Amino acid sequence: MIVIGIVGALVTGNALELSNVIMSEASNGITFAINIAGVMALWMGLMNIAKESGLIQKIGNKMSKILRVLFPNIPNGHPAMDYIIMNITMNMFGAGNGATAFGIKAMDELQNLNRNKNTATNDMIMFLVVNISSVQIVPFTMIKLRMDMGSSNPSEIIITTILATLVSTVVAIVSCKFFEKNKR
Repeated sequence: MIVIGIVGALVTGNALELSNVIMSEASNGITFAINIAGVMALWMGLMNIAKESGLIQKIGNKMSKILRVLFPNIPNGHPAMDYIIMNITMNMFGAGNGATAFGIKAMDELQNLNRNKNTATNDMIMFLVVNISSVQIVPFTMIKLRMDMGSSNPSEIIITTILATLVSTVVAIVSCKFFEKNKR
């Protein structure tokens, strides 16, 4: 798409406008990255404090019945579950960029449990499905973007976000369980 845009600008004689857009958007991109880095650093720090304080374990205990159904092959007390909980929690609070590091660690721990290293396990697939669909309670990143763009009510998207992500997560989990069952 970038190549098509550049070629289109050159063909239509808009090379000057193209260079102006590239320069202005490059600085906007840097500003955006710095703003998001602050939000990510905050959430990563909070989640690490939550893990060290035992809060993640308490959240995990509250979610344990659901997590046992979703991830039946993860042994009790395995680090993969802690990383999954942190990833899900960060996604729930809209800090998906910060959740990525925990998602990678969770998948690495799940791979350590995997007997067939060339094939994803059902737990790995379910984690990916839950991670991608992710229920969001407070979409902080989107609210921040809306604030930066001058929205008069940046948090008005909370209820629709909860509903949309809840539906997407339920459909994703049901679909995954359906294919798991049919795979056997």
